[in-house]
Amino acid sequence: MIGAGTIPFAGLRLAYAGIAVAALMLAACTIAPPAAGPQASLATPAPQAEADMAPATLREHRRILAAYGGAYNDPRLQSMIEQTVNRLVAASERPDLRYKVTMLNSQSINAFALPSGQLYVTRGLIALANDESELASVLAHEMGHVIARHAAIREEEARMADLRSRVFTDVVSDPEEGALALAKSKLKLASFSRAQEFEADAIGIGIAARAGYDSYGAVRFLTSMEHNSELKPQQSSGAIDPRAPDFLSSHPATPERISNALANARQYTAPTVAVSGHDRDAYLAGIDGIVFGEDPSEGFVRGRRFLHPRLGFTFTAPEGFTLDNTAQAVLGVKRGGTQALRLDVVRVPAEQTLAAYLTSGWIENIDARTVEDVTINGFPGATAAAKGDQWDFRLYAIRFGSDVYRFIFAVKHRTAETDRIFRESVGTFRRMSIAESEAAKPLRLQIVTVGPNDTVEKLASRMAVADRQAERFRVLNGLEPGERLKSGSEVKIVVE
Repeated sequence: MIGAGTIPFAGLRLAYAGIAVAALMLAACTIAPPAAGPQASLATPAPQAEADMAPATLREHRRILAAYGGAYNDPRLQSMIEQTVNRLVAASERPDLRYKVTMLNSQSINAFALPSGQLYVTRGLIALANDESELASVLAHEMGHVIARHAAIREEEARMADLRSRVFTDVVSDPEEGALALAKSKLKLASFSRAQEFEADAIGIGIAARAGYDSYGAVRFLTSMEHNSELKPQQSSGAIDPRAPDFLSSHPATPERISNALANARQYTAPTVAVSGHDRDAYLAGIDGIVFGEDPSEGFVRGRRFLHPRLGFTFTAPEGFTLDNTAQAVLGVKRGGTQALRLDVVRVPAEQTLAAYLTSGWIENIDARTVEDVTINGFPGATAAAKGDQWDFRLYAIRFGSDVYRFIFAVKHRTAETDRIFRESVGTFRRMSIAESEAAKPLRLQIVTVGPNDTVEKLASRMAVADRQAERFRVLNGLEPGERLKSGSEVKIVVE
């Protein structure tokens, strides 16, 4: 267990991919991670906005802001989204309901609603959508949850499931029979939630269609989400495919949702007369310049390099590593899954030496013979090796200001060569200069017009992304494999 001095790696945010592999690798040696804790949001809502919220809603609202990087402030984009919501409300089954939309400063692709009518949508989702109909389908889906009172129904179902589980725990003497009953109860609750998601899809498509939006916007956006998930680094063979049907998941698998959305859309408009793209140009103009990916104030990845201007440090992972920036740590996996790394931060008393900290019990099976003091770019540190059942570990602790940064490298078989590679990577840990911190700018979307000689590959080469440029360009612009660009049309690219 971690002591009271442990703090979360405040501000490090997550890109989805590859986390499970690194987490499994590092867990093999029973590492105690930093304790979870509150994270500072980048922005807070205006006092008058919070003053209108009930206490329970306000608590949840602030929790959401903390979890998703705070509010994303863009008055022009906010106005566009509010106009979309107003148009949807007027066409909904409950035009008397009122909604307030908060854009979240997160690269994740997500949207959700509170029973009070608070709607939330991440800038990552806004960036992935290609026209107003696609965004409207998402907002209408969340409105569908509110209209159908899904939160209240789900809460009651969860309460009953909890009651049933306690009854079986207290009354049933046969543990196998009790476990079976509990599993059935959980399955019923999960299936109930899946039914709610499908109902919200149907309600949302109906609202969007009556509001004059393309009813196939939901189909296109769900398809883009599926293609986007395919860009994530491949996980281990034992990992769960997030697209596979899972009855214990609260959201239906994307292919199933696409099929149902298509059937619902056909009730309003035939595919041959769909108004696809009629609101694309205005939408793209609205999102031109939106921040894409991680916000530098929360730390960000550029290839193998991680930079955190606010905390003032940077380091570079070994060759072949892909990094992910999570809320708890920076995680990395080498191609092929043969090596992994984790960087996080803890508080260690100033009077405790780092060598003593490495052997204080936060990680098991330390080889005492390998413990040694080191200096990394002028910062005091210590290193040691540890061995798990299937993985070997090389550990570093570096005191940087009032915090201690922990590097944990995992490899199947530790050798002098892997130790050298890991030491070289740790050796890149250094303080960022003021000029570097000020120059650290976020990536942004830029809207460009397709020229007569432009191809997917040509425009994709202008993208400020490290790998799979053409595939990412297609996903970002909702293009199917093999689909060509149309001269004079507008597309999104990612620029620095």
